[in-house]
Amino acid sequence: MPKKRSLSAQGRAYGAPSSVLRRALLGGLVLAVLLAVAGLLAYLTRAESPTATQPSPTPTSTQRAASPEATTGKGAAVAAPPKTSDPIVFAKAATKVLWTYDTRSFSRAEHVAGLKRWMTGEKKYADWESVSDQIPSPVLWSRMHDNGQHASAKVGEGHFPQAFKTALAQDPGAITDAYVYAVTVTGKQSIAWKGSGSGAESRATTLAVQCRPDRACALVGVLPSVAP
Repeated sequence: MPKKRSLSAQGRAYGAPSSVLRRALLGGLVLAVLLAVAGLLAYLTRAESPTATQPSPTPTSTQRAASPEATTGKGAAVAAPPKTSDPIVFAKAATKVLWTYDTRSFSRAEHVAGLKRWMTGEKKYADWESVSDQIPSPVLWSRMHDNGQHASAKVGEGHFPQAFKTALAQDPGAITDAYVYAVTVTGKQSIAWKGSGSGAESRATTLAVQCRPDRACALVGVLPSVAP
């Protein structure tokens, strides 16, 4: 008999068709993003939403404050972000939580609340939609819960994409406005579900991470394509 696939594998494109289209369009921008630091900043400072004009909360309250929805008597739905100033260390930790979930023990709302703790408090740069695209839809999450599905992740290595390093070397001062770094992380995600079902696959992602000199790193977003 053919091996049963996990529900998340069946619905790998978690977002709605409009979200998929959006990611496809952003895919065309990723080349510019990685060709120059200025391109990265242009992507991150795309047209702001009305809420983006509101004053940004303090870093302490936005980046490290615990969400009551993210913690239950069973523990946290998502691990707390590390307090580090190293973009690669942070990106590897962020990748692990993005690839880890437990639909048996936590609701989708709890999972979402936990991930929001990782986001930068600077609304000008935060791209929550690119992160939420990594989360199963409410309907799929419910099906995965019924199936007892959960996932863990082992992160391998993280590095700055070559194009990003080249651009940074050519213009070191360009990054000092937003202090946003592109980091590519590789690893493996393992998935299990009821009936002793399981599977694993190698994965890679490129994240945008903000690491200002005076505060801990925070997540900006997930780039639409993996950069080598």
